[in-house]
Amino acid sequence: MSTELNIPIDRSSPVPLYHQVVQGIEAAIHSGALESGSRLDNEIELASKLKLSRPTMRKAMDELVRSGLLVRKRGVGTQVVSNQVRRHLELSSLFDDLKRTGQKPTTEVLEFRHGVADPEIAKALDLPAGVNVYHFTRLRSVGGKPLALMENWVRDDITEITEDGLRKLGLYQILRDAGVNFRLATQRIGATIADSRQASLLETDTGAALVTMERTAVDDAGRNVETGHHVYRADSYSFEMTLVQR
Repeated sequence: MSTELNIPIDRSSPVPLYHQVVQGIEAAIHSGALESGSRLDNEIELASKLKLSRPTMRKAMDELVRSGLLVRKRGVGTQVVSNQVRRHLELSSLFDDLKRTGQKPTTEVLEFRHGVADPEIAKALDLPAGVNVYHFTRLRSVGGKPLALMENWVRDDITEITEDGLRKLGLYQILRDAGVNFRLATQRIGATIADSRQASLLETDTGAALVTMERTAVDDAGRNVETGHHVYRADSYSFEMTLVQR
């Protein structure tokens, strides 16, 4: 039996119609409304229900298949492959990426301090004399399910950062609001297994697979603005990238 989709289509929006469909289905998958294995109506029926042309619907479904969220199976139809959060490798924050796909992330600030940076962090941020850091650890959840444990250090000569602000907004949004224009970042993606503390906070098993990410971001003034070490539940999260032949 196919799953009913209720996707609002705004014909006055500058967002292309096919991309509104993509965003709607992505949001349904990430929220759990469309579970892994759910079967969708065929493209003709979906186009009719949403009052869209068949080419528009096919373009949306093709994009979702390419992104790995849907799969076409002969004799079965189109099915949801996974409800993982899939994040494109670009200079954005997890909070922004989740909001962009229609989700409602929540943030718990586990640790927060302001003071002198450790030598390793001072070197990573190339801190001038007299510049200190904000150091904090956050637990990011979606739909009540823990997704990421994030530890960051931010130089304190840009803007004031507060625990309350970190609960309400993503870090990059706070920094952009303060006038930071991000230019580039060095980033390393890896894997590890959860220790007892990580497992408890992320509500998984000790020894469960985790995705790791280390990043240092640079603004258009050449300042190393922030650096961070993040871990994500591997059963709920993945990075996506496009490779180009040179």
